[in-house]
Amino acid sequence: MEHNNPGRMPLGIYIHIPFCIKKCDYCDFLSGPAGAKVRQEYVEALLNEIRMARMNYLVKTVFFGGGTPSILPGQAVGEILAALRERFSFDSNVEISLEANPGTVTEEKLALWKEAGVNRLSFGLQSADNRELKLLGRIHTYEQFLESWELAAEAGYKNRNIDLMSALPGQTVESWERTLKTVAALKPEHLSAYSLIIEEGTPFYQRFADPECPDFALLPDEEAEREMYRLTCRELKEYGYQRYEISNYARPGFACRHNCGYWEGVRYLGFGAGAASYIMEETGQTTEICEIEAMGNPELKTAAETYIRLRNMADTAEYIRQMQLGLSPVEERLELTAKDRMEEFMFLGLRMEKGISFQDFRRRFGCPFDRIYGEVTEKLKGQGLVAETEQGIRLTDYGIDVSNYVFEAYLFS
Repeated sequence: MEHNNPGRMPLGIYIHIPFCIKKCDYCDFLSGPAGAKVRQEYVEALLNEIRMARMNYLVKTVFFGGGTPSILPGQAVGEILAALRERFSFDSNVEISLEANPGTVTEEKLALWKEAGVNRLSFGLQSADNRELKLLGRIHTYEQFLESWELAAEAGYKNRNIDLMSALPGQTVESWERTLKTVAALKPEHLSAYSLIIEEGTPFYQRFADPECPDFALLPDEEAEREMYRLTCRELKEYGYQRYEISNYARPGFACRHNCGYWEGVRYLGFGAGAASYIMEETGQTTEICEIEAMGNPELKTAAETYIRLRNMADTAEYIRQMQLGLSPVEERLELTAKDRMEEFMFLGLRMEKGISFQDFRRRFGCPFDRIYGEVTEKLKGQGLVAETEQGIRLTDYGIDVSNYVFEAYLFS
């Protein structure tokens, strides 16, 4: 069903596909190789979970993430989207994104995805340097990426993202600049440029986390990493890209609406193993937010709603079994307090280039921003970390460099 009713609550939908051909050495996501039989059972489980759900929202965005969603047979994406349309109302201008890795993209899949309604592709390239790709454990070369990129263009996709990764072992500012120039010359509508994080439990952690390990010295130092970030901003600006979030750049009109939803507090539903949801339930009564001692204003009220985070079980085999039995896959349910929501409003909203709005804060929480965060904000302004805008505050360039420090300052102790 497709509608364009502005009065209904907007919703994002995330579909987790936990499969890949080979797990990359830096990856700690819920993903791994699996045979065709397991993949098909998983798709059937997803369809069962979707059929169990129904909420009175208007779906604005759908995002297939992983893992490697493009590893599925082409028709599987169409089956999933058809099931979603049976259960939910879709906005007439819905954004439907699918993550695709080079080596898993074919003309047939591209045609089937497009027919099903996919209108945005996100390619996981990471680097234009084949040596760096091999180090990361990627299954493709830059030349293979180009083949997939050109196939997508020929298939008529006009909204494409490329994921890149900086601060790799052995990477220099110069090699990162070559990757940026090479990729920007392709004129993608969107670019995501993240800095490598060495995650515990990955092969990279064993190789690079310990300063005593010989390979630790291959990691760029903190100053080189910051210079890579500054270079990204400068270089992509010259190519016509606007940074709209700490790690995301787009041509005008091509910011990822699904990801913006996360940063702006839009409700979302996650389907699949390990998928998370953020929903709102009506409580029928008004609740006080005087739990925040710093407010000192107990008469202020929140809306009569409860905000909830849900998380599905992460074990793929168990998820499939639960869905075959028609049981709920949810293993974690957390009701957010006013404190939780205010903290998230700050550290998610400040990731955006536009920052946060004082008016939006008051609308959501029923009290002035300064009453809660005035003192800490004045301190951060004095340190040159945040700056005032016409609507509220945003991070300065220096604030972005030390963004984790700023976010922590807005947490309640």
